[in-house]
Parts: sequence; C-alpha cells; structure tokens
Amino acid sequence: MLPDRMQAGQGLPHVDGVLTSAQVRETAASIAAMQEPSGAIPWTIGEHTDVWNHVEGAMALLVGGRVEAAERAYEWARATQREDGSWPMKFVAGAVEDASGESNMSAYLAVGVWHHWLLRRDLAFVQRMWPTVRRGLDWVVSLQLPFGGIAWSQEYADGRPGRVNAEALVAGSSSIYQSLRAGVALADLVDEPQPEWELAGGRLGHAVREHRDLFLDKSQFSMDWYYPVLGGAVRGERAHELIASEWDTFVVPGLGIRCVSTNPWVTGAETCELVMALDAIGARDRALRLFAEMQHLRAEEGRYWTGYVYPDQVNWPVEHTTYTAAAVVLAADALAQGTAGADIMRGTSLAPDFAEIALECGCPSPDADLAGVS
Repeated sequence: MLPDRMQAGQGLPHVDGVLTSAQVRETAASIAAMQEPSGAIPWTIGEHTDVWNHVEGAMALLVGGRVEAAERAYEWARATQREDGSWPMKFVAGAVEDASGESNMSAYLAVGVWHHWLLRRDLAFVQRMWPTVRRGLDWVVSLQLPFGGIAWSQEYADGRPGRVNAEALVAGSSSIYQSLRAGVALADLVDEPQPEWELAGGRLGHAVREHRDLFLDKSQFSMDWYYPVLGGAVRGERAHELIASEWDTFVVPGLGIRCVSTNPWVTGAETCELVMALDAIGARDRALRLFAEMQHLRAEEGRYWTGYVYPDQVNWPVEHTTYTAAAVVLAADALAQGTAGADIMRGTSLAPDFAEIALECGCPSPDADLAGVS
C-alpha cells in the first residue's frame, strides 16, 4: 500500500513566487471544509452539486493530500449513478433538483479515476470504480450525433429517461474527448477493451476540429474558445492559432479572463483552465503569468472568490466556490509538475489520440478508402 498522502517521492505542488505548497494544502482543505457528509462536493455551501465539478473537486483533494475526502467523493459518485449510466444534473443537500442527465458531466468520472490511478496506483480502487466509469461512458457514447458531436443532455420525467436534446456543445464535447481517452486508458488497465469508445472518440475529435459550425453557437463564452485545446482534440499549430484568435476578446491583462465576452467579469476557474490549456501546448510563460494574475481572487483560509467585476472593483458573486479552488490546485500541479497526475490535461498518460475512422459526417475516412481494396 502506498503512503496515505500520495505516491512515494511526491509532495504537494508549488509554483515559485506565486503559490506555496502550504497554500495549496490550505486551498485543498477549503474544499474539504465544504464537502457534505455524504461525500458530495457542492459548488459552495448550500448550493447544488453536479458530478463534473464534484469530480474536479475530488481530483484537487487528492493533489492536496486529502485522500480520505477524495475517496468519499468518488464513493458518492458511485452511489448516485443511475442504472442507465447517467447522473442527475443537480443535487441539493442530497435531493435531486434537476433530473436531466448531461453527457459531459457523466463522462468526466473517467478522468478522475485515471487521475487517482496516476497518483495512488491503487488497482483495487480502479476495479471498484470501473463499472461506474463504463456505464457512464456507454451512456455518453449512445448520445453521439451523426456529425460526431455528443448530444448535450437528456431530459428525465417521473424517474424515466425522456427526450434527448440533440444538439452538441463545443466545450462539453471537447471535455468528453478527454474523458474517452481516460476511459480507454482505464479499459486497457483492467483488460476490458472498449473499441466502440475509440470509434466514438475518433468521430468526436474530427467533429471538434472540422465541424465547429454544427455545434450550438456559444462563442460568447470563453469555454467555447479554449476547451478544444484543454480537452486535447486540438493540438499543435492549430491549437496556437485557436488560442491567438480570441486572446484579446477574453483576456483582461492583470486580472484573468472573462467568462462571457460581453461582460466585464473575470472568473478564476476559467482562467485556471486556460492556464492548463496553455501549459498543455507549451505556452508556459503565458500560463505562469495568467496564474499569477488571477491570485487577486484568493481569500482567507485558501478559499477563492468565483470572480471579479472590474469596473466596480468588487468580487461577484459573493461566494467562494469549490470548483474555483479545485481549478487553482490542478493548475498549480500542472505548472509545477508536482505529482504523477500533473499531466492530466496535457494528456501524455492518456490513451493515444483516436483515429478518424467510421466517419458518418460525409468527410473522407481512411476505412472507406480501404473498403474498396480487395
């Protein structure tokens, strides 16, 4: 069994001149302080829990050395999954507030479980979580649209699945791409190959790269801009071009990035996600600068304000959120290379990028060329 805090030889990350290991530990503790007795990690005390942000919180707890709290969070996810593999979109104090299932949320457990493996090398934990990961990704893949994107949600009524909202989101589908790569890595680890996930991943990556016009237009949101890079579907020169294309739209020098292009409001979580996207493509200087600039959101006891309305010079909303704190911890780990999970957004430990085969969008596909060869 590995040491309780994390793998032997690892310590808490620190970013020189920006964030110390003690401060990272304090921020992880602030997440644990808001965790509910059930293991759920709500956005903030009294607010709702969704499984995506919950898993991100669990990842940050693990980086911060809070192993028991992280594993209680994963047990909560295991206990609340529905039979079809989805989770309700919102829980409040243990009760379902919105029963709809969102594909991006239900996929992300795979990333968290792979991250846990990287840090803990606990095969028993992976085997315990694997059926939950498998059901979640099977459900998500079932929502793939003909052009390759993933339908963003399915409604529920009277405890039964209903209408699928057959439109795809760039940010959500980009995150699912990362989740599928984590899922395939887990499948290889437990020796249960999932070729259908690989086919779905190839079609999904192709859609994100080549068919942006077929997704819902959410271009006013910064997540639509950087998530194809963060999720790993866009890399290389195309990634640098994509980041450059909207840099001046969203980045507010000295403060962070806007959540929405039309509002004078910078947010910590989005800024830290962009930090990790920049780190993933080797733009380290920009990543470090942004990470340092967003620290004005740090509050007492390691907590973080959600955002800052800069014309009014006020933090808004008046809340400290677990997902902002979690993004800070994960960004610090990525920049510091502090743990074995530090590359989770860089993706070097995930399954390889998926081949673009079995396309249904009308684009040329290598398998179609081979089909005519006798």
